[in-house]
Amino acid sequence: MTTSLARLSSVAACMTALMTTLAPSVPLPLRWDPEKRENIRWVADLGSESYGGPVVASGKVFVGTNNGKPRDPAVQGDRGILMAFKAEDGAFLWQAVHDKLAAGGEVDWPLQGICSTPAVEGDRIYYVSNRGELVSADVEGFLDGENDGPFTAEARHGRADADLLWVVDMPKTLGVHPHRMSASSPLVVGGIVYTLTSNGVDEKGKVPAPAAPSFLAVDRKSGEVIWQSALPADRILDGQWSNASHGVLAGRPLVLFPGGDGWLYALDPATGALRWKFDAGAIAEGQPAGAPEKGRESLVAQAVVVDDRVFIGVGQDPEKGPGKGRLWALGPTGTPLWSLGGDAFSRTLSKVAVADGLVYAADLRGFVYCLEAATGKLLWSHDLFAQVWGAPLVADGRVYIGDEDGDMAVLRAGRSKELLHEVNMGNAIYTTPAASDGVLYVATRGRLFAIQQK
Repeated sequence: MTTSLARLSSVAACMTALMTTLAPSVPLPLRWDPEKRENIRWVADLGSESYGGPVVASGKVFVGTNNGKPRDPAVQGDRGILMAFKAEDGAFLWQAVHDKLAAGGEVDWPLQGICSTPAVEGDRIYYVSNRGELVSADVEGFLDGENDGPFTAEARHGRADADLLWVVDMPKTLGVHPHRMSASSPLVVGGIVYTLTSNGVDEKGKVPAPAAPSFLAVDRKSGEVIWQSALPADRILDGQWSNASHGVLAGRPLVLFPGGDGWLYALDPATGALRWKFDAGAIAEGQPAGAPEKGRESLVAQAVVVDDRVFIGVGQDPEKGPGKGRLWALGPTGTPLWSLGGDAFSRTLSKVAVADGLVYAADLRGFVYCLEAATGKLLWSHDLFAQVWGAPLVADGRVYIGDEDGDMAVLRAGRSKELLHEVNMGNAIYTTPAASDGVLYVATRGRLFAIQQK
């Protein structure tokens, strides 16, 4: 068993609460060179493994990582870490520290850190820890001189620690059994935090907690559970590392949960009632809905809702390799409109980006695709020659995407392919880049880059 089994961070992270289609007011950089420090605004050290994507909010950058390069001499050993940096100059501000689960790698894989890409709403940040906890914290930490939660700085790790407001321990209070890693990225909509719990199988491939919730809705301010759903119960194939999505389809608000059984579930945001479901895992031609496990695919990517359409690709633990996959486009009630599969599209961990009527998708084997959103017509593809975990970022008329070899490619967004720039960042990229005010933020396995055109 290799560590890639647990690297389902950008899996969930690629799929994150991060926006992947942006219209920045300040032009983003086209070219840069980390080795020559060309157009590099600043660089900050992370841990030795980083899979939670960067999020920019409140003048800060938040990244999930491990404790491979301890910021606090008093905090040693394998821990899950969420770091906060000053967006202006990369100064380290504070970190959240989470111990590993005593049960070991079957529920909390070693050295993977915090794989959840956080969500920020107002003055609060939300993420899922390596321990399967849904956490709410103050974006300022204790550095504002205020203690907003029940935990004091002295009782934890000092002023550079996180100011936690509430914690929902999903394994302890809800009976969830995480499979290898809790990696879902929370979604905050209308005062509710939605997340997948990462409930999964045990070492024998059985689901030990079929009645435990897989999908969860929590009050944003209090941390009280509003509703929970045990779908897909004992039909989970492996783990559940994806993220929830929210959208208005046929005039009805829905929250979409990709299940570990290969079904996409559309639920009522307020109650969790099932509105429709679609069997995305039946990828073979003629395979009936709900077909047996053999030959089925799961869902790791996040669903994307645009213009009354839903886009999602199937995939599994990357340890199982690329394999044949399928990218689906669904109507507002879950009816399939078109798909790309077979030898044309591999398994994917990445959510798509949609802009100007075009869908930009990436698969695990390393191809980037551009398709018509309405018809599914393939316009072009580009081979990155390395596995892709993160999602494409479409911004400023360009497509930014990184790969496992550490290369970041910049392609022109549009119906014709043009590679504008490609540069190696010095280490693997498992995350989706973020953009804000003309600055591109890229998290490699061990460093965070702020890139800005001079």
